[in-house]
Amino acid sequence: MKRFLLIAIVLLSGMYSSAQEMNCTVSVSAQQIEGTDKRVFETMQNAIYEFINNRKWSNYNFRIEERIECTFLITVNSRLGADEFTGNINLVLRRPVLNSAYNTVLLNYIDKGFQFHYTEFQPLDYSDGTFTSNLTSVLAFYTYMYLGLYFDSFSQNGGQAFLVKAQEVVTTAQNANEPGWKAFDGTRNRYWMVENFLNPSNLALREFYYKYHRLGLDQMYEKVDGGRDNCTQSLEGIKNLYNTKPELFAIQLLTDAKRDEFINVYSDQKVPPSEKASVVNIFKELDPANGSKYQAILENH
Repeated sequence: MKRFLLIAIVLLSGMYSSAQEMNCTVSVSAQQIEGTDKRVFETMQNAIYEFINNRKWSNYNFRIEERIECTFLITVNSRLGADEFTGNINLVLRRPVLNSAYNTVLLNYIDKGFQFHYTEFQPLDYSDGTFTSNLTSVLAFYTYMYLGLYFDSFSQNGGQAFLVKAQEVVTTAQNANEPGWKAFDGTRNRYWMVENFLNPSNLALREFYYKYHRLGLDQMYEKVDGGRDNCTQSLEGIKNLYNTKPELFAIQLLTDAKRDEFINVYSDQKVPPSEKASVVNIFKELDPANGSKYQAILENH
């Protein structure tokens, strides 16, 4: 409870300090790489950890216990040259829920188009508005996305400034040779991730992150039904958006992050059968590839 109140005060009051925001777990795995001194990957992991956790990304005040919990799990699949690598990044962002020991997942995504250069012991340089390297731009982009979604979950559109920062990273990377930054690279990449959240026609996305988390999960300790009603209303907003934009990348991001939680929230035996049936229909429409998993909600009665 105390930790949550501290976070809420930070996000809603705008106090300033020099304390860093991120409590990020960083892991670099290179098991598939043979014939290479593995020390370079240990150095890479330490450099990335320090870049994310020791850098100041905003002007907001965060105490140590308030820092944002997230992960950057990098799997290096190949070494193209002395300092050039390709791989994946597994990105997970969590935030605490009021009056509980539970952390809800805001983002769980694997970026499979990660190509970068890294020279051992060379500082990781980054400056807003400048493309220095693909490595630091990718790290900065996802850190700003983390901040944007995190702040959005506490106040309506609270993460706007950070999402704009993430979009600025995309803009400065338009001439990069590496994939993932351009609209024509595909429909599910960094360009479209931030575009989906900032596009005014997708307001239901931002409303979901606030209403589902702040007015929904955070309220369920004191008012279970009222909090869950707000969760349901936020899902209905996403369904309406899906009806007009069924291929929207951000909706897939949302269901991938929240699928297990949706099932847990609505599997409670106290949820009325009519409400269960309604949300199961929504989930099956939003996430058809996993439709059978949502049947567990109806089986708990």
